[in-house]
Amino acid sequence: MGQILDKIQGKEWKERQIRKITDKAFDRVKNDSAGRANLTFEELYIAVLLVFNDLNKRLPGPHFDPPTKEQVKSLMQESDINLDGELDREEFAKFIRRITKDTFITVTQGLIITLAVAPTVALLTKRTTENVPGVGKVVQKIPNSLYASLVTLVIVAFQQGAERA
Repeated sequence: MGQILDKIQGKEWKERQIRKITDKAFDRVKNDSAGRANLTFEELYIAVLLVFNDLNKRLPGPHFDPPTKEQVKSLMQESDINLDGELDREEFAKFIRRITKDTFITVTQGLIITLAVAPTVALLTKRTTENVPGVGKVVQKIPNSLYASLVTLVIVAFQQGAERA
């Protein structure tokens, strides 16, 4: 069952989301330019900035800086399979997957840590409140699953508030 869910929403889902982002950036940059079907270096750099802007808006975690122009130029040369000095839609999608790989790893690790550690911390804090007058009895009446969920939500909200500040 877990393998089926992984196939439905795991890697394939992530690939579809990345493809939507890359297609949107590619089309946006191509609509602003005339004639050619491929991205030049200048258009590629603008598209990279658009992709990182979208990532920073949508993904939880720290702000991710886009690569420098020199890094983009170097990676463009490596990604340009047909050596025409421009990237087509497929080359661009592979290029974006390459430069955002570390970003997705960082976000995933942060979410796993938050979602795994927060419930454990919640249950430990629940036990420590047993001897607090007034509060202890109220906290002990709350089911463990509800208490862990509430504390996890508070931790996630706190993290998001800290990131915005």
